[in-house]
Amino acid sequence: MTRAAFSLRAFSIYMFCLGAVLVVAPNVLLTLFGVAETREVWIRIVGMLILILGYLDFMAAGSELQPYIRWTVPVRLSVPVFLIAFVALGYGPPVLILFGAIDAGGAIWTAIGLRRDAAAAGARGGAKP
Repeated sequence: MTRAAFSLRAFSIYMFCLGAVLVVAPNVLLTLFGVAETREVWIRIVGMLILILGYLDFMAAGSELQPYIRWTVPVRLSVPVFLIAFVALGYGPPVLILFGAIDAGGAIWTAIGLRRDAAAAGARGGAKP
């Protein structure tokens, strides 16, 4: 498994954990981060979407789908931008920025992996991964 694929696989496991908590027991996570509990279905729908994205990331990493892996980097880097904007506009608490930082960290890890994988392939005289 390439470095980039491994980083996405690891990120997908984070997504599975986060999504599962949001589907099964969202108020546990909300309370832990000082966010008001909810009975609304939307938080569970968000959890479902995170689970689906986690599955796509997991499968793409396992299949070494390099275009998909590359596509995830700017998308995941956009998450903290949105979350910072939501906090700045008063739509959510500052703790949201922590989740953006996790996404950014994962994206940077993948970007570094992509660069190292490309350098390693170049050194071997192989095609770019």
